[in-house]
Amino acid sequence: MSTTPSPDRPTVSDMRDLLARTGAEIAPGLAEDEFETVEAGYGFRFAADHRLFLSVGLPLGDKWPNWRDGNARNLRTRLAWPAEGVLFDVEHNAFWPAAWGPRPAQLKHALKSARYHLARVPRMVPVYAHRYLPGIAGQWGHPVLSMMQTDIVVYGANLANYIAAEFAGGSIEHAPATVPFWGDLVS
Repeated sequence: MSTTPSPDRPTVSDMRDLLARTGAEIAPGLAEDEFETVEAGYGFRFAADHRLFLSVGLPLGDKWPNWRDGNARNLRTRLAWPAEGVLFDVEHNAFWPAAWGPRPAQLKHALKSARYHLARVPRMVPVYAHRYLPGIAGQWGHPVLSMMQTDIVVYGANLANYIAAEFAGGSIEHAPATVPFWGDLVS
């Protein structure tokens, strides 16, 4: 048996297998109205594979975001984590991508400009701990990114590969990061 199910378009059966591999307690999957509530309330859309995964079952536990009954403040903090990490590096580590143009001389202006730019990139949505997928509705197969400030690495060629690697001893398959801006930061 392969360690990674159907990479491009996993099936419900593939997702059940992946959920079983997590070792987490699995609650019933999110219903369509729950997805709508979460997406409207937090201002993002789940990618298609992430949506399918969570519709089959909702993994519960300390590092899994609980999209049904989780603490709203905690979920907002987790959603803000990638952008906050970039802002930290702008402030403390002189991070400034060339695509943003010249860096303003004053730190407060640099941070304001960075916030402006970050508000225009795809929102990253937590999968588990500091592993993220882009919140781009309808899209499949983006690599899972491990995000710590601007130290970003591919942690699975797609959601199925990530789950197999993180929880079932599979190997991480590398793939080019496909999400705008964040993919440029992959080391």
